[in-house]
Amino acid sequence: MSSPPSSLSASGGPDAALTLASFEEAIARLTQIVERLEEGELSLEESLQLFEEGVKLSRVSQERLDRAQKRVEKLLRVDDQGKARTEPFETSAGDDE
Repeated sequence: MSSPPSSLSASGGPDAALTLASFEEAIARLTQIVERLEEGELSLEESLQLFEEGVKLSRVSQERLDRAQKRVEKLLRVDDQGKARTEPFETSAGDDE
């Protein structure tokens, strides 16, 4: 039997990891999960736990990508005359991840 799935957070579980992980850490963890699942040596329960963690990390990562895309779109907007339009946007600690 293999060891239980690891998490990005020492004190929490996968949910704690979701809030603490940077985008890059989440992608690295997703890669680990895929590799473990592809090995095919996990029990059904372990596979389901890893799959659930992976789905959550995927969703959080996609939300972060969507926020980043919206920021880029705001920066690249132009008006009817082709001049750059700027508008302030709010930033938070979570946006830098």
